[in-house]
Amino acid sequence: MATTDACLQETPQLPTPLLVTGGAGFIGSHFVEHMLLMHPALRIVVLDKLTYAGRKENLADVEAEPSLAKRLRFVHGDIADRALVGELLKKEHIAAVVNFAAETHVDRSLHEAIDFLNTDVVGVYQLLVAARQHNVSRFVQVSTDEVYGSVESGASKESDPMEPRSPYSASKAAADLMALAFFTSYGMHVSITRGSNTYGPRQFPEKLIPLFITNALEDRPLPLYGDGKNVRDWLHVRDHCRGIEAVLMRGEAGSIYNIGGDCGKTNLEVTEAILNIIGKPTALIRFVQDRPGHDRRYALDTSRARRLGFQPQTNFELGLRQTVLWYRDNVDWWKSVIHQDKDFRAYYERQYGNRLRNGVEALAESGHGE
Repeated sequence: MATTDACLQETPQLPTPLLVTGGAGFIGSHFVEHMLLMHPALRIVVLDKLTYAGRKENLADVEAEPSLAKRLRFVHGDIADRALVGELLKKEHIAAVVNFAAETHVDRSLHEAIDFLNTDVVGVYQLLVAARQHNVSRFVQVSTDEVYGSVESGASKESDPMEPRSPYSASKAAADLMALAFFTSYGMHVSITRGSNTYGPRQFPEKLIPLFITNALEDRPLPLYGDGKNVRDWLHVRDHCRGIEAVLMRGEAGSIYNIGGDCGKTNLEVTEAILNIIGKPTALIRFVQDRPGHDRRYALDTSRARRLGFQPQTNFELGLRQTVLWYRDNVDWWKSVIHQDKDFRAYYERQYGNRLRNGVEALAESGHGE
C-alpha cells in the first residue's frame, strides 16, 4: 500500500471537463476562478439556477480574462432537472462533478424549509442519478460542519454522528447520506467535504460577516444574536477552495473530509474586529433575541484533509481586512441588494425588525446593558 508521503508526491490527473453546480454562488464562483487559474488545461461547465444568492456577475472576473473565459461555459438551470443535467453531462462529456448548489442560510430555513428540501435533498438525488447514468468518474458533495451540531469541547471528526439542529443542516445531512448511499449501493466515486464558516469577497450580505460589514459602512446597527459568544471556525474562501481541490484530486471514494480554518472565534470577537477595521464604534452593536436552536460552538478535526495536502494559508486578521476593503470598494455590488431587492428587504425585516425594535429589552436581559 502506498504511503501518504508517496501519495502526495504523485501528480494526480485532474478529471476534465468539470461540472461545477452552484458555480455562480459565493464559494462556487471562487472555486471556478481558482481551478481555471491553477489548471491551464481544465475546462469547466457551470450550472446555476441563479436564485437570490447566485449571481452571474460573480463570474465577471473570469469572463473578463480571455484565457480563462474560453475554458468556461455557463448554463442556467436547476440540478433537480434530471433531463437537463443528463443532457449536459452527455453533451459536454463531463468527467467529474463538484456540487455547490444548495440553499445555505440557517435563518431562512427557519422560516420556510421547502426550498432547502427541493435543492439540498431532491436536487442532490437527481444529480447523483444523472452522474451515475453517465459514468461520471468523480463526484464531490460540498457539505457543512453544521451537520455535526453543537460541539461543547474538542473537535468533530468525520466518524462522529450527525446531529443537525436546523432545517438547513438537516437537509445537508440528508444529502450527505444520499451521496454515501450511492457509493455503497452503486460503487460511485463519491467524496464529501464538510467546510467550516467561510468568508471572503462576494458573499451575499445575509451572513454575519458581509451583513455586519455593509451595515457598519452605512452606520446601521449590527444585530448580534444572544450574548455573541457563539464560536465558529473561520475559513477564508480561497482556503476552502484549496481543500475542495485536494479532495477532488486525491480524495478516496466513500470518504468524508473536514475542511476548516483552525480559527475559532466568537461572533462578538469577529464583530468587534470588523468595527475596528472600518473605524466605527462598538455602540453600533445591538444584542438581540437569539434565534431558535442556535448552535453554541463548531470545531473541526482537519487531520484527514491535511493528509491530502490541505492546509489553511490565510491569516484571519489579514483575510478579514481584505474582505472589508472589498466591500468598501465594491459598493454597487451590494447596495442594490440591501436597498432595492424586495425579497432581501422582506427577509431582513422578518428576521431582525422586531429583534432590533426590542433590542433594549434583550440587551438588559443579557446583562450587556450594565
